[in-house]
Amino acid sequence: MLPEVDFCGLKVTRLVIGANPFGGYSHQTAERDRAMVEYHTINRIHETWRHAEKAGINTMVTNNETPHVIDAVSQYIAGGGKLQWIAQLGTHDGNMPASIDKAVRIGAKGFYFWGGHSDDFFARRDEKTLRQWVAHARSTGIPVGVAGHSPESHYWIDGLNLVDFHVVCFFNCGSVHNNRGHNFRLTDAIAATECIRRIRKPCIGYKIMAAGRIDPRMAFEYAFDNIKPTDVVNAGMHRGDKENIVEENVAMVEKLLGS
Repeated sequence: MLPEVDFCGLKVTRLVIGANPFGGYSHQTAERDRAMVEYHTINRIHETWRHAEKAGINTMVTNNETPHVIDAVSQYIAGGGKLQWIAQLGTHDGNMPASIDKAVRIGAKGFYFWGGHSDDFFARRDEKTLRQWVAHARSTGIPVGVAGHSPESHYWIDGLNLVDFHVVCFFNCGSVHNNRGHNFRLTDAIAATECIRRIRKPCIGYKIMAAGRIDPRMAFEYAFDNIKPTDVVNAGMHRGDKENIVEENVAMVEKLLGS
């Protein structure tokens, strides 16, 4: 069985399943993006979550702004799906309180602000807006965190002592959101894991395979060897590449963690 940790009051398996493949966010090519979206109907997304349930994963992460993915989440939770949902929350209209309220209505057990927002807050040193968002999030009684594409944004937010957890990208692909292409450097992973160890709060490590550029076993081994024992890893899994990818990933992690 996958080991579980106490993650801000939630029992979370050390491997959780992400959703970038569901929304076509390959960070590779436009053709691969389209192939992922075409493959991931709502039914196939539900199938992947059922694979995760049976394999022993107990938590999923998805964003709130990809229509067919959030529809899949709503239907899954309403239908009694067993995975608990940690929501990545973004907002294009600036109304984060509305995004928070919707996630709570659907059934989120935790949520965090999308890394692009955190990066922007850090760049502008916009503590005021961040505090407003966190205050509304706190009113729900649900754990709240922040993602970020660089350690610097995490260190700044951690210094404010506002959130319950951090979601740390192993590769600083923030350039994607500035239209500068996909930049993945191995040295980024070293800085990211140092950041995770320095932040005392629970962390979720993500994009550990550099969006498919690194061998999965090597990526899992490096991640679990270099994050805190109380931290977890979020990995997207595209069954369009391999039908049993979920089961293979779980088996690798169980072996690495000595389960």
